[in-house]
Amino acid sequence: MRISLQQELDQLEAAVQEEGELVLRALRGAMGALERQDVELADEVIAFDDEVDETYLAVEEGIQSLLARQTPVAVDLRTVLALLHVNLHLERMADYCVTVAKLTKLVAGIPPDETLAEAFDEMGARAEEMIRVSLDSLAERDMERAESLVELDELIDRANRRAVEKVIAIGGDEERREWGLRMIVVSRCLERIGDHAVDIGEQTAFLVSGEFREFTDASH
Repeated sequence: MRISLQQELDQLEAAVQEEGELVLRALRGAMGALERQDVELADEVIAFDDEVDETYLAVEEGIQSLLARQTPVAVDLRTVLALLHVNLHLERMADYCVTVAKLTKLVAGIPPDETLAEAFDEMGARAEEMIRVSLDSLAERDMERAESLVELDELIDRANRRAVEKVIAIGGDEERREWGLRMIVVSRCLERIGDHAVDIGEQTAFLVSGEFREFTDASH
């Protein structure tokens, strides 16, 4: 029995939401590994990325198959295009989680700076909140909630700047400086996860309004 276009769209969106849950799991694992200097957990996060990639590919193939067999127009076409972009943003988020896990392994055994560790806890919590808001706004077609990601992103951007400043201020031996330099990359990864969440919010706005626009001016 041939399923309808709407059923296919619903299935694809459900798969995207499932991928989002996997990304949240990867983020929590990566931050837990970083906080506890848990190399084994870091390895699990790295291996877990295969599951995210499988979901990403399944969604991509599902979209290609739908376009080959159906002829979506208007809001249905917007849904397909939005899901295509959201799928990519989620996969990129998972890649950043893997990078955090790999950096955690590289600095294993080096005592962390406690102040910076607290900053990363805050950034991780912000990133998780932004992913959740972006997924919920998509599911509910909630423009207002999608736009709220801009303010949340500013908070994570500020935390990123504070973390970089603290790293620059770190003195000590070469080992400590190496730890600090790797943590700058961790901070950047968390900041980029926030950026991708904003991008998902923009896709929700596109779905609702029919017009794509960036929430912020990149020149500022």
